[in-house]
Amino acid sequence: MNTLLYRTLIDGDIPPWVMRFIKHTGKAINTYSMIREHDTVLLSASGGKDSLALALALSIRRTWLPIKYELKALMINWIEHPIPEAFREKLTTFFTDLGYDFSIVDEHQYPASFNGEFNCYLCSRNRRRVLFNYCEEHNIELVAMGHHLDDLVETSLMNLCFRADFSTMQPVQPFFDGKIHIIRPMIEIHEAVTRRLADAYDLPVVKPVCPYDQTNIRARLKPIIGDLCRLDKLSREHIYHAHQFTGRL
Repeated sequence: MNTLLYRTLIDGDIPPWVMRFIKHTGKAINTYSMIREHDTVLLSASGGKDSLALALALSIRRTWLPIKYELKALMINWIEHPIPEAFREKLTTFFTDLGYDFSIVDEHQYPASFNGEFNCYLCSRNRRRVLFNYCEEHNIELVAMGHHLDDLVETSLMNLCFRADFSTMQPVQPFFDGKIHIIRPMIEIHEAVTRRLADAYDLPVVKPVCPYDQTNIRARLKPIIGDLCRLDKLSREHIYHAHQFTGRL
C-alpha cells in the first residue's frame, strides 16, 4: 500500500474511516466537556502513533467548530534515549503544519531522586512532573494524552487483577484540586484505528525507548484481551461502560 501524505488530511481530503475517527474523538470531547471556548490544550506528544493521531484529530476538528481553542504540544526528549535529530525536524514540521505551538524539552529519564530504581510507575510519574511543571510555567489547565480504549481496558484489568481495585484512567482526570485536568479524547477509540492511521499516512512516528516495552504486564495483557474479544467483540466497550464515568464539572 502506498503511504499517503498527512497534508492531504489538512487540505480536507479525508476518507470516511478517518472522518469516523475524528468525529468519534469529538464525541468523547463533547460527552465529557473536555475542551471549551478559549481553552489552551497542551498535547503530551510522545512521538508514538497514538499522540500523533490525536494531534491530527484535535487540529482538523478545530477547523469545523464555532468555538476557538489554542493547541500546544510538548515532547519530552529523554537524555538517556534521545530522539534522532532527523525526527526532531520531522516532528516540528508536523506539529507546525497542524497549527500547534510545539516544544521539545530535554529531561533525564532516570533522575537522581529515583535512587537507582526504575519502573513503569516511576517513568509515568516523571513524565507527569515535566508536563505539570510546563503547565504551571505557562498557565495551562488542560493536558491531552493519547490514551485509547485499549489502554483503558488494560489499566482496568491490571488494577482489578493485581490490586483488587476496579479503577482505571479517567476521560477527564483532575489534579491539584482541579487546577490541572488531564483529558483523554481518544478514550473510546480502538488502538487498531490509530495503528491504521500510522500505517496509511506518513506520520513521523518515532517509537519511544522503553526497556520494558515487551515484558511489562500491560504488554502481556494484550493477547488476553484479544481472547476476550473473540468471545464477545464488545468486551472492551463493556469494561469501559462498567466504569460509569461522569463529565467534567
